[in-house]
Amino acid sequence: MNLLKNRNNIITYTVNKKDYSNLYISVQNGEVIINAPWYMASSQIQKIVENKKQWILNKINEYEKACEKKKILEEYTKLKKVKVLGQNYDLAIKYKNIKAPNLSIENAEILVTLPTRYKKINNDQIIKMLIEKMYDMIAKKEIERAMEKTRIMMQIAPENYEIIRIENTIAKCIDKNIIINPDIAKYSRETIEYIIIHEFCHLKYKNHTKSFYNMLQTYIPNYEKKERELNKILY
Repeated sequence: MNLLKNRNNIITYTVNKKDYSNLYISVQNGEVIINAPWYMASSQIQKIVENKKQWILNKINEYEKACEKKKILEEYTKLKKVKVLGQNYDLAIKYKNIKAPNLSIENAEILVTLPTRYKKINNDQIIKMLIEKMYDMIAKKEIERAMEKTRIMMQIAPENYEIIRIENTIAKCIDKNIIINPDIAKYSRETIEYIIIHEFCHLKYKNHTKSFYNMLQTYIPNYEKKERELNKILY
């Protein structure tokens, strides 16, 4: 192995001498290879390398950048789909030199960025927590909007409403109070409004009686279609 030193860089290169007619320089996987005629002196080779120094350094730099890009892509993995306001987003995870995990929505992607030190641990619970926090923030805004719109339209209102994560249901009405699961943020605004109206009807009719559905149909003429769409969701 040979060395070419200058003020800022050291270039290491390997010389292969055979029956070549000319000297050829190539950079393969970051390694500088010199194919030279068998009779060429080392001083001649070093002089040619010196003249080609900047070209060689540029090639090495290109290789290192390509490796870094590949490394980033390997750490940037799409996991699954996450639904937000009725739209499917790719959930992607990447690692970065940061202090705390964070989540952002960019174009059609939910990007979870985790500290590099989290690489070797199971991050499922952390990702679940970040997604739930996102749903909490979206739900607060969307439910408030839908509540006000429904109150004005129906001229009734619950005594109180709460946004809390509850098991096996997306919303329920207890006495004159409405409880809504923040996971409602998965659904479209139209569906959120339908669920809110449904619960407002329960303020007057506790059970799913004929009178309840007559009232629901007054505000949602195509309520049966919505019922079918949400047939596996309890509310």
